[in-house]
Amino acid sequence: MAELKTKQTRASVTTFLNSIEEPGQRADVRKIAAIIRDVTGSKARMWGTSIIGFGYYDYKYESGREGRWFLCGLSPRKQSLSIYIMAGFARFDELLEKLGKYKTGKSCLSIKSLDDVDIDVLRQLIEASVEHMRSHYATG
Repeated sequence: MAELKTKQTRASVTTFLNSIEEPGQRADVRKIAAIIRDVTGSKARMWGTSIIGFGYYDYKYESGREGRWFLCGLSPRKQSLSIYIMAGFARFDELLEKLGKYKTGKSCLSIKSLDDVDIDVLRQLIEASVEHMRSHYATG
């Protein structure tokens, strides 16, 4: 079975944050990280070279594949900020309607900047996702 390429590392989150070149994006990442830290109660850790993850959950598929992944995370990308909402978006239609300008993938919420979204709604979305994950998985 293939092993996950992205794993938790010992790299410095502070060093990574300080390396974000665009000042507005760096400020947005710091604000979002503070929200996620507050919601999860977990310390930020680097996952791979470009994802900041908070907490973790353990999963096991019917196939027998199992692993550990972050409970919630974020990553500054060239075109947008990626916020990883691990519960997905199917159950959060009402919150998404109020959020503002965004795009989604399976578990990835992409925003250009915090100016494009309602930060209180973003926090509620993160809280709802973390609550869902904690109710369905072993977390830490």
